[in-house]
Amino acid sequence: MPEGDTIYRVAKTLQLALGGKVVTEFRTVLPQLARVDQDAPITGRSVTLVEPRGKHLLIHFTGDLVLHTHLRMNGSWHIYRPGERWRRRGEDMRVVIGNQEWHAIGFSLPVAEFFNASESARQRDLEELGPDLLEENFDREEAKRRLRARPELEIADALLNQRILAGVGNVYKSEILFACRVSPFRRVGDISDGELDEILDCAQRQLRVNVLAADRTRPVFTRVMRRTTGRSDPSAALWVYGRGGKPCRECGGAISMRRQGSDARGTWWCPRCQRD
Repeated sequence: MPEGDTIYRVAKTLQLALGGKVVTEFRTVLPQLARVDQDAPITGRSVTLVEPRGKHLLIHFTGDLVLHTHLRMNGSWHIYRPGERWRRRGEDMRVVIGNQEWHAIGFSLPVAEFFNASESARQRDLEELGPDLLEENFDREEAKRRLRARPELEIADALLNQRILAGVGNVYKSEILFACRVSPFRRVGDISDGELDEILDCAQRQLRVNVLAADRTRPVFTRVMRRTTGRSDPSAALWVYGRGGKPCRECGGAISMRRQGSDARGTWWCPRCQRD
């Protein structure tokens, strides 16, 4: 599933392609979107803002209308010049938003819904999101309060809970905790305030480093290799994620992997460096 840095880059690219421009084409195969378009056509409106909210993406149109999408595991957004050949199958298309310069195509979107901007505060998934690590005014104290309210959770599961903290996914979960030398299986209630501060600092730092590729002036999607080690070698980009059985880059011991939490998500860690 795309993590907060990926959604930030998608939003940045779509903003460059669509922001401030009049929609000249709108197509969808989704009945819930088509009904809105029939009653209040999207063509002729302008896109005013594309913004990320954790792992959610919001496209704002004039006339108090917002398109909310979530990519989950298989969804994606692409941009093309009008008439350019798509890189995904036509049957995977869910929505097309076009202007005279660019077409944005949402493929295999599992979540896509319109609502009025005034209704966004009542959208449960958005209303209950925790503080977003990539927001300029990240509310650290609220993030800590939400973490402290769930002392029974193992810290790796807590980092994945978007109602506690928005933006961290399975890759960063393991990478952050390794960098902080915190066992992913420690309970939140057993983690000190100093350790929580260090975890939040590391989470912000890792996500922000990996959104720098979105700071561009033209709307081009590029494949960005996520890095947490700071090393330029692609084979050494991550500390522990996906490296089960391989030697730890710090101590040389074997990296372990275990399924964790109600969703049985994979967790990678170094038992030597991250003792309970």
